[in-house]
Amino acid sequence: MADLLALYDHDERFAATAPDLRREELPDLVRHVDLIGHTGTIIYSQLSTETVDAAIEDQIAYFGSLGQDLEWKAYAHDSPADLIDRLISHGFSIDETETIMVVDLRYPAPILQLETPSLVVKRLQRSEDLGDVASIRRRVDGEDRLDLVNRLAHEMTHDPDCISIYVAYVDETPAACGWIRFPGARAFASLWGGSTVPELRRRGLYTALLTARLREANDRGVRYVTVDARSTSRPILEKHGFQVLTHATACIWTR
Repeated sequence: MADLLALYDHDERFAATAPDLRREELPDLVRHVDLIGHTGTIIYSQLSTETVDAAIEDQIAYFGSLGQDLEWKAYAHDSPADLIDRLISHGFSIDETETIMVVDLRYPAPILQLETPSLVVKRLQRSEDLGDVASIRRRVDGEDRLDLVNRLAHEMTHDPDCISIYVAYVDETPAACGWIRFPGARAFASLWGGSTVPELRRRGLYTALLTARLREANDRGVRYVTVDARSTSRPILEKHGFQVLTHATACIWTR
C-alpha cells in the first residue's frame, strides 16, 4: 500500500491539473489558482517544522492578493505531523476529515456485475442538461449551486473526455447524481459529487451511480478509482471492494 500511496501522491496531488485551474509548483508545495471561481487550493505540501508557518503565511498573502479564499488539503501522512494544528493557529477552519479510498479494477469488483433494471441512470451529454444536477443539489444542499454547475459546464466544454456526469432518475424525476474524472494518462480516475435527494434515499441510487461510473472506468482501462469518502458513504464503498488509502482534511481560510 505504501507504493500505491506514493503513486497517488504524485498523480493525484503533485502532478494534478484541471481545465478550471492554473497549477503552480513551488519547492515544497503545489498550489492551484481557481480560474472560474473564488477558492484556490494547496493540493500538495511537504514542509518542515522550520518552514511551515512562513509557508502558510505566504500562501494566505498570495491567494488574498488574488481575491481568493484558500482550501489547504491536509493529508494524514503530510509533514509536519501537526500541520492541521498549525493551520488552525493561522485562522483556518476545519472541515470533516474524509477517508481516501481506492479500488483496484485489475481485480474486478463484484459491483461491476450488479443489475439495476428498475433504475434509470443516464450519462449527461451536454452542458445544457446540467439543470438536472442543479435540481438535485438544490434539494440536497438547500441552496442554488450555480458555482458547481458553472464549474462542471466548464469542464464538459473544455475537456469533455476527462469528466463523465451521471444522473439517476425515479419516475423521470432527477433523484441522484455523481461524476467521475479521468485526468489524462495517469493511473487513477476519481469519483465526485455523489448526492441523493433526502426523500429518495435507501433505494439503491448511490450504488447504481457507483456501478455506472466504475463500469466506465473499467471499459476505459483505468486501473485505480479513488473517492474522498465521508462517514456516510464509507460503509457502502467498503462493501463493494474499496480499501482505505489515507485520510484528508480540508482546511479553509476565508478572506
